[in-house]
Amino acid sequence: MRRQTEEDHDNSERWLVSYADFITLLFAFFVVMYSISSVNEGKYKVLSESLEGVFNGPQKTIEPIQVGAITPRSSSKSAGDTKVKPIFLIPEPIPKEKIKDEDERLQLESIAGEFEKSFEDLIFQEKVSVKNKEDWIEVSLNDTVIFSSGGVEPIHEALAIIEKMARIMSGHDNAMLVEGHTDNVPIRSSVYPSNWELSAARAASVVRYLALEGISADRMGAMGYGEFQPVARNDTAQGKRKNRRVILLISKGNDIRESLLN
Repeated sequence: MRRQTEEDHDNSERWLVSYADFITLLFAFFVVMYSISSVNEGKYKVLSESLEGVFNGPQKTIEPIQVGAITPRSSSKSAGDTKVKPIFLIPEPIPKEKIKDEDERLQLESIAGEFEKSFEDLIFQEKVSVKNKEDWIEVSLNDTVIFSSGGVEPIHEALAIIEKMARIMSGHDNAMLVEGHTDNVPIRSSVYPSNWELSAARAASVVRYLALEGISADRMGAMGYGEFQPVARNDTAQGKRKNRRVILLISKGNDIRESLLN
């Protein structure tokens, strides 16, 4: 009788084990539910924008990509007969204008490098400068490198310089504009009433000698600015020297009139 009473007492308390397991599982369930409900707003916004861009963006393929899509097969076919549909991607074409602009930019860089190499000594002496701009190369020469004071015919030493310039440009078909510039000191000459005429005559003289060296005349132009486009102040001797210059502008294109208008 005593043994039967003890066994009944033990069996009546076994429900506590099941109850404890249930409480533990219920607690874990609520913890998981709470963690799922706590959404990081920043990450959710990034995810939302990314998905919106993917689904609303332009189609980049002939047909949508079916990831893991397979052709239907009958139960009689083996697993080795499974076929995956091929995916064809069409690259976006590069606009011709962009290709042309890039080619012209690289060509200008190449020409600028040739001028810097050929006139390295004069660049070091600050008598010549080479600037590579977006649409032009600007080769600026101090007037004493090309002309004598008040003269319009190149000095003897300038002939080698003009020959170098022509040799570089003979390998390219870029349009060129030669500009003449002076300081603000009035010229005393019966041939050239003003610095305008003097600067224009100097520019035309350089163009003429480039043509004699074989450069096609139809891609060159000459322009005189007189003292009206200074790069330094004209109230100092150093400023006047900087303003007396001849500039060779090399365009990225080969049409001189189009280059002048742009």
